[in-house]
Amino acid sequence: MARPREFDEAEVLDAAIQQFWLHGYEATSVRDLAEEMGIAGASLYNAFGDKRGLYRSSLNRYLEQTFRERIRRLECSLSAREAISAFFHEIIDRSLTDKKRRGCMLVNSTLENVPDDRDFQQIVATFLSDVQSFFQRCVAAGQRESTIGTSHTSEDFARLLLGVLLAIRVLARVHPDRELLEGMMRPVFALLDAPKRRGLKKSRPSL
Repeated sequence: MARPREFDEAEVLDAAIQQFWLHGYEATSVRDLAEEMGIAGASLYNAFGDKRGLYRSSLNRYLEQTFRERIRRLECSLSAREAISAFFHEIIDRSLTDKKRRGCMLVNSTLENVPDDRDFQQIVATFLSDVQSFFQRCVAAGQRESTIGTSHTSEDFARLLLGVLLAIRVLARVHPDRELLEGMMRPVFALLDAPKRRGLKKSRPSL
C-alpha cells in the first residue's frame, strides 16, 4: 500500500516553478529543487518520477495559473475585441513589472535546449493551440459584431496575434520598454479594426 504524501503538492510545485522559471531546466539541479521545495530527494522521485516529470507537472501548473486562467476570465467577462486588448495589456504589464526579467516560463524553456521529450512537445503544442484558439474565437466573434475587420480570416488573425505574443515575451526579457512593446501592438490592432472604426478619433488608443 502506497504511503500518503507528507507534503502539499500545490505548494511544492509552486516552489519548483520558481526554480525552473528563474534558472531554466538545465541549470536547476534536483538538489536545488528538493531544497527549495522543502522535501527529500527521495520524496521528489517518489512523487514525480524524475526531474523531467517534475518539470512537466510544474509547467502544466504554471500554464494553468497564468495563461489559461487569464483566457477564462477575460473571455467570459469582456467583449471579443476588449478581451484581446486586455490580454495583451496584462501580458505587457506583467512583463514590465517582472524585475527579475524571467519572461514566460514556457517560451524560455522552448528556446532553451530542453531534452527531446514527446510529453514536453505535447505541452507546448497544446498551449500554442489553446492560445491560438482563444484568439480565433475572439476574432470570429468580433467579426460577427463588426468590431473587428474581415480583411483576413479569423484563423490568420489568430496566427498573427500568437506570433506577436511570443515576440513580446521574448523581447521583454532583453528590452522591457513599454513604448516598444505597446508600439508593436498598435499596428496590429489597427489591422484588426473594422473599417468604420478606423475613422474614429480617440484620445487614447485601445493599445
